[in-house]
Amino acid sequence: MSIDMGNFTPLFSLVGGVVIGVAAAVLILFNGRIAGISGILGGILGASRDEAGWRAAFIVGLIAAPVLASMLGKPVMPDIQAGWGELIVAGFLVGIGTRYASGCTSGHGVCGISRGSVRSLVATATFMAAGFVTVFVLRHITGGWGG
Repeated sequence: MSIDMGNFTPLFSLVGGVVIGVAAAVLILFNGRIAGISGILGGILGASRDEAGWRAAFIVGLIAAPVLASMLGKPVMPDIQAGWGELIVAGFLVGIGTRYASGCTSGHGVCGISRGSVRSLVATATFMAAGFVTVFVLRHITGGWGG
């Protein structure tokens, strides 16, 4: 394994991590809510007007942040080596996983682990293991994405 030094951005990564941590802390301190994306998005439809407002603002912020970042500098475009069908199936499977795990990687990994939740530690370890196995199988056993 090697690091692509042309795309290695430790400062931006550090700043991004700090911003995520601060946003999660602000949400729990001022709103009493955990910054779990699946819960925020999943609760937007049946929420009261007050609840829907902060949830919508959070989702808009998630979409606006990379747009703003690309306007401030070089746009960051990930190299996704999968087709639309694979992305849709993957998204569906992630959605099922978040329902079974009672939350997503952001809720468990960022907020749950920082609160010392054993359930979140187990959920995050399971998410990571499933991701590692999936990438290994798709890249080394099946011959690549869509192969």
